[in-house]
Amino acid sequence: MDKNPELCKVEDTLHIIVGKWKPIIIMRLLFQGTFRFNELKRTLPGITTKTLTAQLRELEEEDIIERVIYPQIPPKVEYSITEYGRSLMPVLDSLHNWGTAHLQRKTQGKAAAESSTS
Repeated sequence: MDKNPELCKVEDTLHIIVGKWKPIIIMRLLFQGTFRFNELKRTLPGITTKTLTAQLRELEEEDIIERVIYPQIPPKVEYSITEYGRSLMPVLDSLHNWGTAHLQRKTQGKAAAESSTS
């Protein structure tokens, strides 16, 4: 990682993968495979059709996911992770590990604080 904040690409990376739903969409496609639009929407309670469409388009523009349209009636559209999108696995793994450690730290801190007040 470049130590010069002006050359650091963390901000660029976050711009691509961060949003309320993007990491969850990426994880679903990474670990659960290909989804049709409505199937994916059902796995994301609370997301609107408009938001899901926008998030999928942004991820597709960055070549993180692939959209395949089948020429049939009614049209069938499927979304899947690209090979390039799979390269995010170590990044998401690191975020998961940090989040797990952080929650353990907070839990231990709370337990220590509660025992010292007893």
